[in-house]
Amino acid sequence: MFNVLVIDDEKTITDALKRALTRIGHNVETADTGEEGVSLFDNNQFDLVITDIAMPHFSGYEVSRHIRRSTRSYIPPIIGISGTPWLSKEDDFDVMLSKPFTLKKLFDAVGSVMCSDLERVDISG
Repeated sequence: MFNVLVIDDEKTITDALKRALTRIGHNVETADTGEEGVSLFDNNQFDLVITDIAMPHFSGYEVSRHIRRSTRSYIPPIIGISGTPWLSKEDDFDVMLSKPFTLKKLFDAVGSVMCSDLERVDISG
């Protein structure tokens, strides 16, 4: 399956997302701060990043900008999670989930971004 990075300053959320995504076969790493998330991203390969937006010191916006500016050949899709999703700009995240969200909405979002991402992969040669 996919290697997923989950970043949120609320440990209960990172733990819940890790359990849910692991249960359906994904490998999940978690970070409790934006800084820790960026460090994990820089030192590992991830297929997907899920990040909270409102975090102290280093927000999900900063995480998103760091990832999007990466010079890697593959830039993973980013799902933003927020209690105030209407404040986000369209291009900050591939998908925005409004807290609280159901596991079905999470799984649908993961499936949506990963399927659309796979469609962009050139397998012709």
